[in-house]
Amino acid sequence: MPHNDENPLLRVIDRQGFVLLDGGLATTLEARGHDLDNALWSARILIEDPDAVRQVHRDFLSAGADCIISASYQASLAGLVRYGLSLEEGEALMLASVDLAIEARQAFLETDDGASARPRPLVAASVGPYGAFLADGSEYSGCYDLDDSGLHEFHRERWRILSGAPTDLLACETIPSLREAAVLLSLLADTPGTWAWFSFSCRDGLHLNDGNRFVDAVRLCEDVPMVAAIGINCTAPQHVSSLITEARRVTTRPLIVYPNLGEGYDAENKVWLSGPSAGDWGESVRLWLETGAQGIGGCCRVGPRKIALTRRVLTRALASGYSSDPPSH
Repeated sequence: MPHNDENPLLRVIDRQGFVLLDGGLATTLEARGHDLDNALWSARILIEDPDAVRQVHRDFLSAGADCIISASYQASLAGLVRYGLSLEEGEALMLASVDLAIEARQAFLETDDGASARPRPLVAASVGPYGAFLADGSEYSGCYDLDDSGLHEFHRERWRILSGAPTDLLACETIPSLREAAVLLSLLADTPGTWAWFSFSCRDGLHLNDGNRFVDAVRLCEDVPMVAAIGINCTAPQHVSSLITEARRVTTRPLIVYPNLGEGYDAENKVWLSGPSAGDWGESVRLWLETGAQGIGGCCRVGPRKIALTRRVLTRALASGYSSDPPSH
């Protein structure tokens, strides 16, 4: 990863007033007929059909995304070795996930007529939680049978690999607990020149999935200078505005939100469950922007069409004179 003193997200935000993230890569692959019923989830498609991963990245860019996230959420060395790969093959596959995103960006820049009018898209390397490796839904609780030392060891090698890849920043996402956030923040603090955003999964409008207060996670991130943004993802949309308000009490850093569509997930049977209505997505996007989010996208079940809608909504809101600048403290 190129060392840079400037927060890469701010380059985009300063130019157009917001940064549009992509949507749910894995669930978009699933919607296109790929079988993700496997402990590797989307990382399996890196092995079986890398062209499909590249195409989803490209489709999100064409829909208007300013930042695409690599398919490395579930690609840990431990998980890849468990699948049957060697350590060397696992490392190569993680780097391949980044290469696919970079290739999609390059193809977009070279062939899309609207690319020149937009900021150069960013590529973020996804760092998923330990619960994603377990593939048992524990990223929705943060309950791990592993101490802090074990968590550090699990994340250390993947962090080394992805922080050395030619991306713009890391995306530490779906973090369910203060404990795991602290481990990842320690790795960031030990990696000079690397930027990363920290995005948390929350059970309601105040709490992380492990029950700790979201505002305490925000405060924890405030102690590390290279945190590019603090965020909320894989969380029901009806909780997002409250969580943004909580974060804005204690930080002026960029806030990013990329919720799911509000459905539940049965990790044992690998099926999506109906949940509270997500309401009107466009109205929600406007509300999140007004409440203080400067980056907006989607997580599970949010595809390119929703991302295209999100860009239209954000562009109109900014054209009408709304300012997304964070409040001063």
